Amino acid sequence: MASYIIRRILQGIIVLLAVSMICFIIFRYMGDPVLTLAGKYATFEQIQEVRESFGLDKPMLEQYLRFVWNALHGNFGVSYVSRVPALDLILERLPATVELATTAIGIAFILGTFLGVIVSLKPFAIRNKVIMAGSLGGISMPTFLTGILLIMIFGVYLGVLPPYGRGETVQVGFWRTGLLTLDGIRHIILPALTLAGFQLAVILRLTRAGMREVLTQEYIKTAWAKGLPPKKVIFKHALRNVLIPVITITGLQFGELIAFSIVTETIFQWPGMGNLLLTSMFESDQPVIVTYIMLAALVIISINILVDIIYAFLNPKIRYD
Repeated sequence: MASYIIRRILQGIIVLLAVSMICFIIFRYMGDPVLTLAGKYATFEQIQEVRESFGLDKPMLEQYLRFVWNALHGNFGVSYVSRVPALDLILERLPATVELATTAIGIAFILGTFLGVIVSLKPFAIRNKVIMAGSLGGISMPTFLTGILLIMIFGVYLGVLPPYGRGETVQVGFWRTGLLTLDGIRHIILPALTLAGFQLAVILRLTRAGMREVLTQEYIKTAWAKGLPPKKVIFKHALRNVLIPVITITGLQFGELIAFSIVTETIFQWPGMGNLLLTSMFESDQPVIVTYIMLAALVIISINILVDIIYAFLNPKIRYD
């Protein structure tokens, strides 16, 4: 197990180096950053001064090594627009995105797993057929359409939930959270449901398929024959083996929600990283874009390694050594 984790970490480092190379190419060749930094009406002397001060007159390999060295120290440059460190801008928006993604994946995992188990036990019941039809709709419907419909129903027609913004937040150490206030909880419901819709449907259908297969296995029949309680047979013996692929998908989805919830954050004007990325793309703010890509890669790789570690606890038969 230990050697497997070390190998996965080394693989993650290689992937991060590849991502850093892509980010360097974006930073270096998507327009000349010197012209942006020096200003539109800068003289030739001023442009050369900026180029030398940022090391952009050095050989390409030296520039890349300097870029990696600065990235390891958390220095991704200064935003062209706000003139503050790009990493500070991202970290300021990070709590909002993490709370939204965590709430959404929590809803999707709990409801998806529970409904998947319920549907697998009596697949031909009318109630369960309705649930499966709803899951098909959740997979087919685009995220932006789901968000707009939820805003129309709960924000406009019923007026019971706020349609945009993060609401009231409180500072807890370095973390600004909205989950400790009633207003913040009300504001996160609609965007979290929008994000959770597709993930919930996928987890539900995956759990149902896995449970239908596992319930026909001999060890489950033996458990029934021993007279074990239904809850113990279903949730301890059957569901535990089904959870391995479910955990895999959930981990991947969680990383995607943190890194790529751009559409939902834009629809609900959620002040997260996705909204910041979209604004930075419109303004060609390259340092912020590069910082976002590097942080997203780090988050996704870390979550995948964590999922691999969880495997061993869910199924003791799994051994990586």
